[in-house]
Amino acid sequence: MSKYTTGEIAKLCGVTVRTVQYYDARGILTPSGFTEGGRRLYSEEDFKRMKIICFLRDAGISINSIGELLSEDNPGSVISVLLEQQEQLLRDEVSERQAKLDMLDGMKRELKAIENFSVESIGDIAYAMENKKKMRQLHAILLITGIPIDFIQWASIILWITTGIWQLFALYVLAAVPYAVWITNFYFKRAAYICPQCHEVFKPNFKEAFWARHTPALRKLTCTCCGYKGFCIETYNFSESQ
Repeated sequence: MSKYTTGEIAKLCGVTVRTVQYYDARGILTPSGFTEGGRRLYSEEDFKRMKIICFLRDAGISINSIGELLSEDNPGSVISVLLEQQEQLLRDEVSERQAKLDMLDGMKRELKAIENFSVESIGDIAYAMENKKKMRQLHAILLITGIPIDFIQWASIILWITTGIWQLFALYVLAAVPYAVWITNFYFKRAAYICPQCHEVFKPNFKEAFWARHTPALRKLTCTCCGYKGFCIETYNFSESQ
């Protein structure tokens, strides 16, 4: 039957000698015997136990929990539940870290779009990103309601060209004009802008906002608070939507 010294079992399990000695001191991996010189000797069963301990430690389970588990007569079912709990905990941590990575990635993209960067710009971006979910919902409404209108538009044009029937296109125009007025007012009522100069949230006049140059996150406007003219960060205007 194989016998392992402290150094041998540490090497086989990929840990340090000090770790094996620590587990012995904690009473979760006691040696099966000793040499004449007093060196610890571990059996094949001890080696298997050490592999289990290392696996549980790699899974993030504490030494105290491992010690209590291994002292049970039938630890299998308890370990299974504990591993499920640990798995959920790790998944939650991964989700949290991914959310932070997404936030940092978003901030990096927003910073690249700002002409005059300052420390206050980070606060502006953070504010805008907090409201980004509502802005995505707002953009989704525009997309969802716009798709049927676009479909009717192209269907009516194709029908007019291929058959000469123009009445459907006329109906499209009658429907598209009020829709365009409604959706434009709906959007700009809920959109506000952060000035990169004075860092205030402001509402531009409708005409300026409608005709302004823009990207998905920025619009070139005149700040109503300080008079700055340039790209401002788009955000959701909660005060108007309540």
